[in-house]
Amino acid sequence: MTGRNQTTVSEFLLLGLPIESEHQNLFYVLFLAMYITTILGNLLILVLICLDPHLHTPMYLFLSNLSFSDLCFSSVTMPKLLQNMQSQDPSIPYAGCLTQMYFFLFFGDLEDFLLVAMAYDRYVAICFPLHYTAIMGPRLCLFLVVLPWILTTSHAMLHTLLMARLHFCEDNVIPHFFCDLSALLKLSCSDTRVNELVIFFVGGLIIVIPFLLIIMSYARIVSSILKVPSAKGICKAFSTCGSHLTVVSLFYGTIIGLYLCPSANNSTVKETVMSMMYTVVTPMLNPFIYSLRNRDMKGALKRVFCRKKIHFSL
Repeated sequence: MTGRNQTTVSEFLLLGLPIESEHQNLFYVLFLAMYITTILGNLLILVLICLDPHLHTPMYLFLSNLSFSDLCFSSVTMPKLLQNMQSQDPSIPYAGCLTQMYFFLFFGDLEDFLLVAMAYDRYVAICFPLHYTAIMGPRLCLFLVVLPWILTTSHAMLHTLLMARLHFCEDNVIPHFFCDLSALLKLSCSDTRVNELVIFFVGGLIIVIPFLLIIMSYARIVSSILKVPSAKGICKAFSTCGSHLTVVSLFYGTIIGLYLCPSANNSTVKETVMSMMYTVVTPMLNPFIYSLRNRDMKGALKRVFCRKKIHFSL
């Protein structure tokens, strides 16, 4: 490491996605469509929850925060990716790279904790329906929303400050489409052992524990459902839990595989595809999985549009 050129790096070059030039425009249109779908889907949920009083419940409080997190999480990386796909200048300033990394960690962690809050809310609603209102009171709901914002701010700031103390030499090419934490560590010519230990221990607590809590919540939900002798109810509940767990597994599985259990055999292409799963695909799917398929959201959509029609007719 000491033999490398000690010139200070003022900017990084993002290599982007390993796409052949003749397919560049096709993938540009695909990712643009996915990004627009993510933005519109999450904005629709936020607007409906704000406008419809029927949705002012704990479940939709968490959903609105998740939608905001998904919207921002996707916006941290996608605009730069789309710009670089149409530009000959894939550079990003050093400060801009650290800023992107901070907000990437912030909104990624926020989604992590909000998924736990939502799983707990469903657990209480299904397993203790008669006590739901008493348990999910305003104080607990506020705590379950505010705590993730505080924890994610601290965690993202910790990694950003640890990264800022490192030195980067003449190698400034990031084989990724955003300023990924592990990719930056590989470029550093400083000792990165402290950073790696923090990723493993603190990251393990922030990723693995919430994932286990979600699995435990849904395990209790499934156990409670099986005690009710209703085939229709069981099928509906399993359909909902199954779709939720699919997204949770996609989100946590790729993150754990990339950051906590990295394989020496992982190629750059494989890591990039895994990153796309939780940075692009999951934020796009969440609105459909958690909200737009259920009756409450469909009812809210009808009520809002009917209200607008009456307003315009008057």
